[in-house]
Order: sequence, then C-alpha cells, then structure tokens
Amino acid sequence: MTDRATRVVATADEMRDLGASLGRTARAGDVIVLTGDLGAGKTTLTQGIARGLGIAEQVTSPTFVISRVHANPSGGPVLVHADAYRLGSVREVDDLDLEQDLEAGVVVVEWGSGLVDDLSESVVHVVITRTDDEADETRVVEVVAADERWADAVGSGEGT
Repeated sequence: MTDRATRVVATADEMRDLGASLGRTARAGDVIVLTGDLGAGKTTLTQGIARGLGIAEQVTSPTFVISRVHANPSGGPVLVHADAYRLGSVREVDDLDLEQDLEAGVVVVEWGSGLVDDLSESVVHVVITRTDDEADETRVVEVVAADERWADAVGSGEGT
C-alpha cells in the first residue's frame, strides 16, 4: 500500500519546517528521494531534514561534489545528502556506495528518482512543484511512501 500526503508551503522557512518534521520521522536506513525543478526547494527541504535529525552543520547543495555526509552530534543518524543531477545511470549512483551509509544514516538524494529506488526497503519520494510565477515562493509538496509515518509527518509539521 502506498500513502500520499500533500502540503502547500508558502515560504522557504515553511519548507525547512516541513523538512524538520520529516527529519524527526526519519530513521537510519531511510532513503528520501527529492524531485523538483531547479529552484523548487530540494536543498531547502534537506536543510530542514538535517535540523529534524539534530544536525546543526550547514547543509548546502551537493551538486558539484555529488555527495556529502553530515555528522550527527546528538548520536542519531547521519545525513547523507547526494545530488544525482550529473549522474546518468544506476551504475554511476552505485559507485557512490550509498548503501554503505544506510546502516548509520538517512540518505537524501536530489534528482534520484529511478536511480535509487532499490537502495532500501524504506524509500520515500518527495515531489516539489512550484508555480509558473518565479516571484511566488509557494510550493506544493507531495510525499509518497509505503509507510504511513511519513503522511503523519507531512500533516504535523511545525508550519501547519
């Protein structure tokens, strides 16, 4: 069974709040796949996920380094933040050895749909859609997962 939950966020701060709720829900072994156009808010959401996990370190886009590991000083799961935008195949993603990080961490992959879907039994897809008006910060965030805990996280974020 697949659960879907949708939430509208109006600002970058609300996107981080939603991410924090997802981060508090996440457990080691989870893979969160982020999909959305350039500038949709994938990295902003990941900043919130880091906060929810208890990670204070600054999270920036891994576009040019492909993958970053953020340590968790609270002893919780580390955050592995990867960007598959420049990767063209599952083989190139396999070279990142993300599965090695799953035991101790939560793996967030921007642009990873179709490339990391088999990485874990717990894969969550987050699709971020923006309006056609570039001045409008409003985003629609849809979370698709087989585990209802994610729907609860979307509905109970700090921004609601």
